[in-house]
Amino acid sequence: MVDTELEVHNLCHQYKTDINNWVLKDITFSLRPGELVGLLGPSGCGKTTLLRLIAGFEKPKRGLIKKNGQIISDNHYLLSPERRQIGMVFQDYALFPHLNVWDNVCFGINKKEQSIKRANWLLKLLDIYEFKNRYPHELSGGQSQRVALARSLAPGNSLVLLDEPFCSLDVEVRSRLRSELSSVLKSCSASALLVTHDPHEALAICDRVAVLRRGQIQQYSTPVEMVSNPSNDFVGQFVLQKNILPIRYINDSYSTCIGKLNFPDDILISSKSVCMFDKNSIKIQASQNGSFTVISKEYRINHYIYTVISDGLKLRSEMTLDSHLSIGDKCRVETIHEKSFLVLPENIKSNF
Repeated sequence: MVDTELEVHNLCHQYKTDINNWVLKDITFSLRPGELVGLLGPSGCGKTTLLRLIAGFEKPKRGLIKKNGQIISDNHYLLSPERRQIGMVFQDYALFPHLNVWDNVCFGINKKEQSIKRANWLLKLLDIYEFKNRYPHELSGGQSQRVALARSLAPGNSLVLLDEPFCSLDVEVRSRLRSELSSVLKSCSASALLVTHDPHEALAICDRVAVLRRGQIQQYSTPVEMVSNPSNDFVGQFVLQKNILPIRYINDSYSTCIGKLNFPDDILISSKSVCMFDKNSIKIQASQNGSFTVISKEYRINHYIYTVISDGLKLRSEMTLDSHLSIGDKCRVETIHEKSFLVLPENIKSNF
């Protein structure tokens, strides 16, 4: 039995129009059978390009891709997309407007009895059976997303690629559908690779998450491991929404612009180390002589999130609803005693 559904080894890619820029650099990861893996990163980091290479729409410049232990892509060989047994759900669903739901789902499968039964089963599983005679323009966004997912699974594909499938849906539908995704894939014995730029989405539903930045994987781990031990400050800031401050060595002690750090005397860190901490680890107070300025205030049901800035450094603080600062107010930032912080890249944990 093959223990990996998909393997990507040292994958590199660039486009002919920009030969001096590598869109992907040395991408290596694997996907186990039945696993839902998230590809997470900001716009332009290479997520969709990686999906296109796996689907077979592009040939990699370097490296290789294996499915079930067999090479399906390298710089000399490209197995055609229709022979890969990989389903794909595009960002805009890409349903055929002249075909109804049933014909969209059955497109590309043989019309044998077993395939017809599977298509009917998928329509019922995804709760769209009653819409089988409707056309795409007669469907809501959520219904269209379900049809696209059913079509990708109808041929019996063991791997599905999802390119930000929830991005155009409203909040309630998006939340409901993404919570159902894992159970649908499990029912179909399928693995999936989910492209998203939403950290909350990736951490909430994926078994493992690969964080990309400028074409390189910054960390590939389970959500729990990523939250507990982020690999660098980018993962901490982009994925976990943490505050990041540079550390300075002054008067025989380490400190940041908001105060000294509590370290044992024998610890040494580099000049490029940073201090990372949560929004609830600091508090802000109005002060005419404060070095920070409030630049945003967000209401979050039972608290406010304030963003403050000083000399280009931004911090976010979670404050109670009885705080009364306004945008433009001067303030000072203080650490909260016994709240934790992490020093990277040394991965040193301590408390303020």
